Amino acid sequence: MNNNKPFLLKRLTAVSFLLLILLAVAVFLGLSIGSTGGGIKNVWQALIGEKGNGSMLDTIIWRIRFPRVLSAALVGATLSLGGLVFQALLRNPLAEPYILGISGGSAIGAIIGILLGFSRFPGVSSMAFIGSIATLVLILVMSSGQMILKKESLLLSGVMVNSFCSAIIMFLISMTQDSRIHNIMFWLMGDLSMIDIGQTGVLAAMLLPAFFIIFLFSNSMNILLLGEEMAHTMGVNIRFVTITLLVLTSFMVSATVSNCGLLGFVGLVVPHLFRLLLGPDHRILVPACILGGGTYMVLCDLLSRSLPQQGEMPVGVITAMIGAPLFIYLLKRAG
Repeated sequence: MNNNKPFLLKRLTAVSFLLLILLAVAVFLGLSIGSTGGGIKNVWQALIGEKGNGSMLDTIIWRIRFPRVLSAALVGATLSLGGLVFQALLRNPLAEPYILGISGGSAIGAIIGILLGFSRFPGVSSMAFIGSIATLVLILVMSSGQMILKKESLLLSGVMVNSFCSAIIMFLISMTQDSRIHNIMFWLMGDLSMIDIGQTGVLAAMLLPAFFIIFLFSNSMNILLLGEEMAHTMGVNIRFVTITLLVLTSFMVSATVSNCGLLGFVGLVVPHLFRLLLGPDHRILVPACILGGGTYMVLCDLLSRSLPQQGEMPVGVITAMIGAPLFIYLLKRAG
């Protein structure tokens, strides 16, 4: 972990610039490709103003595709960053919000909010946050209540809680006998198709400050990797940092779940890739996961829209198909 600030700044700038270009390319492809056509050339002309305002393509781009692509970028950034934080706190590359059950707890809270007829914001979002915090507390209690987290017991507790959350979700769905059942099932598999520009704006307002706060804690996460005694010696308030990051990450995950459902393994794939490419310094990894995670999710959403000949598949299917084999590989290698 190089403490040379000029070198760090140059590296951070170079990595961020490169990933920002990749994100811009992914966003442009997301705006250009869809079932209603458009084409890269026509979309480019619409974006730079050569197409007249009010055209059908203009409406498709700004009212349908843009909110979806922007939401995908925010969700990918959130889940990637959440996985990075959990992996730093647990010192375990297998940890991420979906596997630990945080996403499942958020989904339970969100489903209860939906069934009670709450508005998406703040009602369903608040219920999702309560569900994620309740799940987090349960996992901590099951892992002997250690706020200085033991990776083996906490990961095992998270897997068990995730299975329990899945059972509760199925119970709630089976007890629902109205037309909302199909929407809930599709949403649970990860659905970005129904999000609008208003929801996207609210999501951005909730997540962007959290991104910045986590970046401020990036060096503390570096120090935590050196061990508890070393972190304490270097003046890090371990309990404060741990609780703050856990609550903040749970808040971010609940915000994405309440809007887009369950998207698994994103927090496993992206941090693992960037840790291999960029090393362990979280001052580089945090912005890399924000930008790279956004790019990854935009491309996954593009695949979910493009692969089926008719209609589309939930984006959670794509993320699971990519992430589950990687999880099995990492689990086998760790064993």
